[in-house]
Amino acid sequence: MEGRIGLTLENTDVLAEVCGVNDYNLRIIEKLLGGRVFTRGNELFYEPADADTDGKGFFAPLVEGIVDAIVDGLPPGPDLVAAVYYSMNPDARDGLACPDALKDQCIQIPGGFGKVFPRTSGQMLYLKGLDTHDVTFSVGPAGTGKTYLAVAWALREVLSRSRRKLLITRPVVEAGESLGFLPGDLAQKINPYLRPLYDAMEAVVPYEVVRRLEETRAIEIAPLAYMRGRSLNHCVVILDEAQNTTREQMKMFLTRLGEGSAAVITGDITQVDLPRKGESGLIHALSLLSGIDGILVSKLDASDVVRNPMVKKIIQAYESE
Repeated sequence: MEGRIGLTLENTDVLAEVCGVNDYNLRIIEKLLGGRVFTRGNELFYEPADADTDGKGFFAPLVEGIVDAIVDGLPPGPDLVAAVYYSMNPDARDGLACPDALKDQCIQIPGGFGKVFPRTSGQMLYLKGLDTHDVTFSVGPAGTGKTYLAVAWALREVLSRSRRKLLITRPVVEAGESLGFLPGDLAQKINPYLRPLYDAMEAVVPYEVVRRLEETRAIEIAPLAYMRGRSLNHCVVILDEAQNTTREQMKMFLTRLGEGSAAVITGDITQVDLPRKGESGLIHALSLLSGIDGILVSKLDASDVVRNPMVKKIIQAYESE
């Protein structure tokens, strides 16, 4: 077709990352530019629509910007495609930070699998706040990276010896169903509740690193009930699933902080599993503490979801109900 533009990418691995899983990134480019995008061999083509006026001028710079960002280490998802596009079109920006800003806020974990980047402006501000505040509340729906980014940041603090210990805790509350009495000793009983925290750690550093840190007690994962009476100095303390704490538990947790410690509290106030939602310690703390200097409240929403794109659509459907 007349007006078709083609680009050759010599590195087929980079081409695959530009295309995304099942060519999902190409579908995003099509929506942004208004034409058809497809591959043949190691070539990427843009075929403008009949009424296309701007797409041709943006296609080559957009692909080149995506390639540069991937080479620099940014994760090649649809958020990156949109971020590069909106960096070229500031007036059309939809809450996404430009790629350079995302790269500036990356987390380099010693001994980790690689750099961890925020993928949205909300995540970028969240990470920036972790560096500047002693207490950070991160509130948002599933898939927005609340726990993942907190764990990555905390591991960097511990492995770079900025803090001596990482302590992760969560309330042991069943999500709307009774599991009965679990077999085994205490560690085996609470493991199903704490497993997501191990998953988050093992996503950014090798399992051997996690095990070594546990053996030296530089990492501790425990139920919230075990925090009472402790004083935590020079630690990073993460309270996950905080929407399931009571007011008393939240007060108890926040008053554990000692000298040189930082606390990160994450939760989704739309998924409270307590008998009465109004009892949630997280909801109460947000209303009581959000105006205090040194405390950051990071509110993430459906636009910050970085799991399967279908998760974003599901959350938006529930929010509009």
